Amino acid sequence: MCEALGSILSTTYKYKKNFKINKRAEDVPRGGSNPFQHLEKSAVLQEARVFNETPINPRKCAHILTKILYLINQGEHLGTTEATEAFFAMTKLFQSNDPTLRRMCYLTIKEMSCIAEDVIIVTSRQLTLTMADLVGPGVRLLSIRSSWWGTCGGLWERIQGSTRGLGLKAADHLGTVVPTCHSGGQGASPLALCPQYHALGLLYHVRKNDRLAVSKMISKFTRHGLKSPFAYCMMIRVAGKQLEEEDGSPLFDFIESCLRNKHEMVVYEAASAIVNLPGCSAKELAPAVSVLQLFCSSPKAALRYAAVRTLNKVAMKHPSAVTACNLDLENLVTDSNRSIATLAITTLLKTGSESSIDRLMKQISSFMSEISDEFKVVVVQAISALCQKYPRKHAVLMNFLFTMLREEGGFEYKRAIVDCIISIIEENAESKETGLSHLCEFIEDCEFTVLATRILHLLGQEGPKTNNPSKYIRFIYNRVVLEHEEVRAGAVSALAKFGAQNEEMLPSILVLLKRCVMDDDNEVRDRATFYLNVLEQKQKALNAGYILNGLTVSIPGLERALQQYTLEPSEKPFDLKSVPLATTPTAEQRTAVKQPEKVAATRQEIFQEQLAAVPEFQGLGPLFKSSPEAVALTESETEYVIRCTKHTFTEHMVFQFDCTNTLNDQTLENVTVQMEPTEAYEVLCCVPARSLPYNQPGTCYTLVALPRDEPTAVACTFSCMMKFTVKDCDPTTGETDEEGYEDEYVLEDLEVTVADHIQKVMKVNFEAAWDEVGDEFEKEETFTLSTIKTLEEAVGNIVKFLGMHPCERSDRVPENKNTHALLLAGVFRGGHDILVRSRLLLLDTVTMQVTARSSEELPVDVILASVG
Repeated sequence: MCEALGSILSTTYKYKKNFKINKRAEDVPRGGSNPFQHLEKSAVLQEARVFNETPINPRKCAHILTKILYLINQGEHLGTTEATEAFFAMTKLFQSNDPTLRRMCYLTIKEMSCIAEDVIIVTSRQLTLTMADLVGPGVRLLSIRSSWWGTCGGLWERIQGSTRGLGLKAADHLGTVVPTCHSGGQGASPLALCPQYHALGLLYHVRKNDRLAVSKMISKFTRHGLKSPFAYCMMIRVAGKQLEEEDGSPLFDFIESCLRNKHEMVVYEAASAIVNLPGCSAKELAPAVSVLQLFCSSPKAALRYAAVRTLNKVAMKHPSAVTACNLDLENLVTDSNRSIATLAITTLLKTGSESSIDRLMKQISSFMSEISDEFKVVVVQAISALCQKYPRKHAVLMNFLFTMLREEGGFEYKRAIVDCIISIIEENAESKETGLSHLCEFIEDCEFTVLATRILHLLGQEGPKTNNPSKYIRFIYNRVVLEHEEVRAGAVSALAKFGAQNEEMLPSILVLLKRCVMDDDNEVRDRATFYLNVLEQKQKALNAGYILNGLTVSIPGLERALQQYTLEPSEKPFDLKSVPLATTPTAEQRTAVKQPEKVAATRQEIFQEQLAAVPEFQGLGPLFKSSPEAVALTESETEYVIRCTKHTFTEHMVFQFDCTNTLNDQTLENVTVQMEPTEAYEVLCCVPARSLPYNQPGTCYTLVALPRDEPTAVACTFSCMMKFTVKDCDPTTGETDEEGYEDEYVLEDLEVTVADHIQKVMKVNFEAAWDEVGDEFEKEETFTLSTIKTLEEAVGNIVKFLGMHPCERSDRVPENKNTHALLLAGVFRGGHDILVRSRLLLLDTVTMQVTARSSEELPVDVILASVG
């Protein structure tokens, strides 16, 4: 393909270079060196009439075709009539025996086939001898009789190879091929290299939807062999695709045999195919990795780059398989090609041992200044993964990252480094003070507002918990003095968090906040005034609720609720519990680079509007929670497909059943789902789907009342039965019978768990939230998890079962420890905060001590009853 296109372009260039352009006024360029700069569409189409002259002038016609292609590629619009007339005139050019003119015709056909309509191609004998190449309505090829190849098949081999290759490529673009073209692509006589590749691609394009036909094609060519390396690469890709869909030892053997091909391109293609096979074992990867290892020492830069890039991919899933190549990769670190060196470094970072990290960091330092920010980001991401793998090396890695942070670089590069340092701080408590010190120095001369505010937020969150929190105050207050308003506002919030958690520093913080009250910016003044008044109260509950953890509601939801409250005034005060809860940490919302002007409605808000429109659901109050995904109550292949979404209110639950009728000879009417609970739930009513025509989804609802003051009855299982009226209908006309009959359909049981009654929320400072709730309603019990053998499994099961949010990264269990504390936060239906502290001990089994706190007694009882 490459050789054919190269031949065309070079020939076209020669024609353009050797043309003797008539020096008319309109042909003389008035500026620049482009001879086609001032072409006019009408003039070029007028010149196209030359195509009808006899004899044909190949040079002149090729030049006009070049002009047409230039106009099309420059975005000039050709009308359907104009394109059709030019296309008709162009077909006569196939009478010429000039191969270059025919190539230009093929290129023009490809470009104009999507413009011209209702085109009838007049095929001459010369065109037929070249190939069956026709464009018509819907972009089709004309049908050629099977006997054509029997009488003229030998002429196919006499056509110039590049022209045949281009013809096959054009047919591949057109998409529909007559069966008689197949033999032209797979004749017994030797084909030129590019046409063989195009012919194989065309055959696969025709047969790709028929797995058996593709298998036969692969079997035939793998048995008889191919001459073109391009065709071999195509065959390897086809075989690899087949292997992804079904296991086939002969296909893998064929790909593996290509590793011994004499063409380097084929060898690499085979190695790449093996590496990308899903579920490939280390044993199967070994020969491909060995070949790539040899390519690492190749004198060709392209092969070295391809090898190290592929090894980099292997290292993501099978780092141990690449370990044998580490010596070769280390030699590539000093490669003159910086792209190769970068990939070698990142691969070594994924496969290297803990003892080699110091040496690798020294090697990286030598060339970091020579590569672009894009490659630097790749290196930083690899270092971040290495930090998680070898946490004891955090000091070396942190120093290297800080050195990079002080150098020049763009926003994406600096953000990658900051993200990496923050992740190290969160993962490794020992690195906290070192990392915070580095970040403090960085914001002294940080030109990126987003990064400065994010670091200030981190300092406010983590700084008060360090051994010497006062040392960070200078860096934070400097931002109030030196920076613009956005950073000053972030600094004020960080100062308030220090005052809320440290009584000794509170007087100094109050003095600094009083200075900020005189700031020029409204946001800075408002924050300083608010925090100052809260801190002066010296109440832990206020500090926790309004400074440390803040609101747990959705900010867009709060805005909509307040707007609705102002539009419909009420004597009742505004209830914050009516606002949907936030599903993401507020900190992430603050650090967003750009907030959209109009916030789209959330999934829960959409459900709220839909349910509010149902008369039977009036008076249920605000929607507390909707299940994150619908539960399937039938198999997807059954005649009726039913999926259920659970909606929880303060004292009720609504079950939404999305139903689809897959029978084209039936229409269902008055569809309801009758539910029978195993606990004290009370079914109040069913809202039917009036009609379910074929393949048109409909919705019905069932409303139930929740049990009151019965914590053990929160978890419940419902047996479900769909009841409906069946009316037969004509599949062709859709006419439905007037009379029908009653029928019913058994569905899968539906479970309601404790997680359906709890909404997860983020508490940035769990201790402050724990103190804020108080110990009035606190209960503690100890359980033995006899079937669980690891702390990781216990933590995962508890988080999933309770549906609460793990705080302060307590869902991550440190290695080689047999004790762990899991901190969970949530809100129970009705708006009651619920906090759980779970202490886990691993001996032979896992023992769990659960302590729950809430502002009401019922949520605590529900948690302990459900765990028990």
